[in-house]
Amino acid sequence: MLFGNDRNELRKAYADAYEKFQHKQPLTPLEQQIAQVINEHPEYHKHLHNRHQDFLPEAGQSNPFLHMGMHLAIREQLGTNRPAGIRKCYQSLCLKQGSDHEAEHEMMECLGEALWNAQRSGNMPDEQAYLACLKLRAASKK
Repeated sequence: MLFGNDRNELRKAYADAYEKFQHKQPLTPLEQQIAQVINEHPEYHKHLHNRHQDFLPEAGQSNPFLHMGMHLAIREQLGTNRPAGIRKCYQSLCLKQGSDHEAEHEMMECLGEALWNAQRSGNMPDEQAYLACLKLRAASKK
């Protein structure tokens, strides 16, 4: 796991990386990635220092830290091309969506489903089902 299992530590790492970015301090490669994702989501800036807030889907809330973490996960997957073939799906989605960022949002739907199914079943995420979902989205019309 990126920073361990402590939600507050994870959220602090996001806030610290973005603060360093704003003050033009040196960043580690991971902090650079985090700052870039945060910078792409100005609507989440107000949440960076609110480490204890729960974001409840049943209350219609989306978790900004989960959302940004999924961007980071997808970028890591693209960097390693795992599952094999994900880069090709991403390229197709970029063309379809018209932007890298929106392609990642499309991919998040499949990633979220894969993670939810894994959590529900108590198994590791099914990479082949995840890739199949991505291929289906990449092949579908807008």
